[in-house]
Amino acid sequence: MRLAALEQRYTSGRRAIIETLANAGRPLTTPQILQTARSSSMSSTYRNLTVLCEAQVARRLSGTDDVARFELAEDLSGHHHHLVCSSCGTMVDVDASPKLERVIAEAARQVAEDFNFEVAAHRIDFEGRCRVCRKANELN
Repeated sequence: MRLAALEQRYTSGRRAIIETLANAGRPLTTPQILQTARSSSMSSTYRNLTVLCEAQVARRLSGTDDVARFELAEDLSGHHHHLVCSSCGTMVDVDASPKLERVIAEAARQVAEDFNFEVAAHRIDFEGRCRVCRKANELN
């Protein structure tokens, strides 16, 4: 339906990208998508990602390394947050506990009230260093 609303088709290349994102468990870069999907050229993958983002099937994320990563839209994949490595840029999906979500919802309510703003959604990225980058730093 989302693609049809933009007069776009659900092609095999788009299907491969969606399946790759659905099975990844984390946001992926375009080269990572190409390695897994292996369904089209880099230029086709970029075009398909643009269409999927416009149709709100996928979303583009910017990490700490300025490399775009993609994941399924939250209403398709479920609500989650990210751990983001400030060294290598890797992003990992994490499900927040109900307790944390209540605290975030209250904070969002307070900020919205203070600024006369209507909050529709939130995304939290926890930045730090992944295990691999910490270990590499210990060796140096």
